[in-house]
Formats: sequence, structure tokens, C-alpha cells
Amino acid sequence: MANPYTVEKIEHGFVGRFQAMASPCEVLMDMHDCLLAQQFVHACYTEAKRIEQKFSRYVHNNVMYQLNHSHDNGIELDAESTLLMDFAFTCFNMSDGLFDVSSGILRRAWKFDGSDRVPSEQQINALLPAIGLGKISWQKPHLTLAKNMELDFGGIGKEYAVDRCLQKIMAKMGARRIPVLLNFGGDLVCNGPRFNHTPWQVGIESVGGGAAARVSLSSGALATSGDARRFLLKDGVRYCHILNPKTGHPIMAAPRSVTVAAASCVEAGLLSTLAMLQGADAKAFLEEQQVTHWLQG
Repeated sequence: MANPYTVEKIEHGFVGRFQAMASPCEVLMDMHDCLLAQQFVHACYTEAKRIEQKFSRYVHNNVMYQLNHSHDNGIELDAESTLLMDFAFTCFNMSDGLFDVSSGILRRAWKFDGSDRVPSEQQINALLPAIGLGKISWQKPHLTLAKNMELDFGGIGKEYAVDRCLQKIMAKMGARRIPVLLNFGGDLVCNGPRFNHTPWQVGIESVGGGAAARVSLSSGALATSGDARRFLLKDGVRYCHILNPKTGHPIMAAPRSVTVAAASCVEAGLLSTLAMLQGADAKAFLEEQQVTHWLQG
């Protein structure tokens, strides 16, 4: 069986690569111990795949499958699932219901494949009654999902995995300080500057290809939300894949891409998505939050 990840020697260290959560994943390590680099990448890969297997809606008989097939029957969540469910409600409340992990069923109507197939109002309206975290009974760790509803942690799962993988690597370091940067499909986090105290140099991908900006990162995380790859285009109108769960329609007039810097990848991902959900007010929202950010389009 082929090794699911690779570890390659590069200038000043090693880079590990693997695929997880439909994204290319990289582990950059400023170090010269090949065996330890292998251990770091193995720990990162194992944790990323664990989270993917546990929370992906594409996997049968995992936590999400059991939850989404428990209609009207209460289910007791484990500690990790409870943590994510609590965070989902925090996102829902902070966004006045716009960040809603129950809105994933809108994918039944919207297929963001670059085509011009916009669903009918009838298709969209048929799904709206099954959306809204306010319809769920949540007395942690006990959750009761209303009939026909589904939950999807896809909007928070990758950022959570990035932070968790760094924690796993840090645990293996012990008292040592080894510079590491994780990059999962453009969502990334580092544990500090490189060995020579210089920042990591990372690029923000342009919506047109190439690099839109180069960022010096000495701590914390970056996360990006946007419609560069998932959209519809009809009659000259571009439909973003980020949907308003209250209307079932795409958020219009939003930037093509929002990148936010924050202490953790989860925090950066939340803020970048919340900004996209503001549409034309994305810039004003980010300035109000007083976070470092980059907008495109």
C-alpha cells in the first residue's frame, strides 16, 4: 500500500504533503531531523483524516450520519461533537442566523459547477422549512434534530482540523521550539516565526490565478472565503456559492475573496465567512472587527 503522505527535504527543513478534506495539505518544518519530521507529518495526517472520517457528511455511519438520521429522536453527543455544536450555535447567534450549519441541504437545489443552472423558486422554497438552528432542541450534550433537517460542519471543519493538527504536532515537540506552518488548501496556521526569527512568507491566491498578495506571518493563522472555484454564471450575473439560509439565495455583491488573519484558524475562518455573508458591507464589517484582512473583487 502506497504511503498516504510524503516528506521531502527542502532548504532549511522539510515539507510533508497529503490530501484531506478535498484539499492539498502541507506541513512545513524548519528542522533537520528527518525522523522527527516524519513523526510530525504522520501525526498531522492521522488527525486530519480522523476529523474528516468523523464529521464528513460523505461518510456513512459516522457521527454526522447518525445525527442526520436521528430525526425526532434525541442523541447524546460526545465531548468533541458537543464542542463543535456549541461553536455552530455561537456562529449562528453572532451572524443573526446567517451562519447556519443546517443550511447545507440547499445543495439539493444549488449546484455550483460553473454552469448557468439556477434553481427555481419552487425548488428553493421547498427546502427552507428544514433550515434554521433555532428549530433544533439543544440541551448539551443532548440534541434533537427536527424531521427533514440535516447538519453539515463543512463550514468549520477544515479550520478546526488545521488548529487541531498543530496542537498534535506541538504535543510531540515537548519543550522544544520547532517552527511549523500548516497549510490546508489556503487555510493555514503557524506556531511562531522561523528559526532565524524571520516570518514565514505566504501568498494569498488571486481569484484570477497567481498570487494577489504576499504576507509575512510570524504567528497565528490565515483563512480565506470566496467564490473563485464554486459559482454559477447566468446572463452575466455571477452567483456566489455562499448562501443566505433565510432566503435560500446566494449572497450578492460580496467580495470575490476575503482573507482574515487571527490567532487561530477557526477564528480566522469564522470572520472571513461572516464578512462574505455581509455582502457589500464586508469591508465595513471587517474594519469594525479591527482585524487584518485582504479583499479581492
